[in-house]
Amino acid sequence: MANYNKMELMLTAASRVLKNSSVIIVGTGAPCAAAMLAQKTCAPNITILFEAGGVDPKLPTMPISVGDSRTFYKGIMATSMDNIMSMLQRGVIDTCFIGGAQIDKYGNINSTVIGDYHMPKVRLPGSGGANDLASLCWNSICMTIHTPKRFVEKIDFITTPGYLDGPGSREKVGLPPDAGPLYIITDLCIMGFDMKFKRIKVESLHPDVEKGEVIKNTGFKLLWSKNLKVSPEPKEEELKILREEVDPLRYVIGKVAT
Repeated sequence: MANYNKMELMLTAASRVLKNSSVIIVGTGAPCAAAMLAQKTCAPNITILFEAGGVDPKLPTMPISVGDSRTFYKGIMATSMDNIMSMLQRGVIDTCFIGGAQIDKYGNINSTVIGDYHMPKVRLPGSGGANDLASLCWNSICMTIHTPKRFVEKIDFITTPGYLDGPGSREKVGLPPDAGPLYIITDLCIMGFDMKFKRIKVESLHPDVEKGEVIKNTGFKLLWSKNLKVSPEPKEEELKILREEVDPLRYVIGKVAT
């Protein structure tokens, strides 16, 4: 059995859900690490984009921001943020990676405030491009730690729309039909969505994680796949690439203790 930590498990799980030949837009940190791993293993033909304008770079090492010069390295285009956003509006980009402080059962995400908007307990970084990305990409993937403070019945602010109030809600506000969140990957499980109810559904538990642990760390009633699986462990090859090529300085994979 390979020796790995929770972050390495999340990254390998996230890399495997990316479809080969898809166009994805990522931020820095964990989303970028997962995309780099996918490009070096299971999805060599994905096209990676960055919000600041880098298109399909051959990343030599992990960039520290979406405007880092490495996000343009040997790319097919060095364009601008407005062009990337216009690509979103045209429906060119398949998938985005996002994160957030709170998530509800419909996949709506809060990264703006905790508490009342005008007198918050905590003021968070805000949307950045997260609203645009999840509104206009065909699919979104979220990676986050699984705690009851993150997975709540009602989020304090909708920064990033998931399926809003359920079936038909996205279409009512003018967002593209047949689009929305696809996966939420945590340190406990992989969750997809029930397309009838537009609600989070647990599809697989990570190794050594019990169903009760997921329920305990979620603030709303979960739906469960009838074919609930166990997530595959990271392979030695994946861990070697993560540690030696993607993140040798442990900026991301060192955030969670073994």
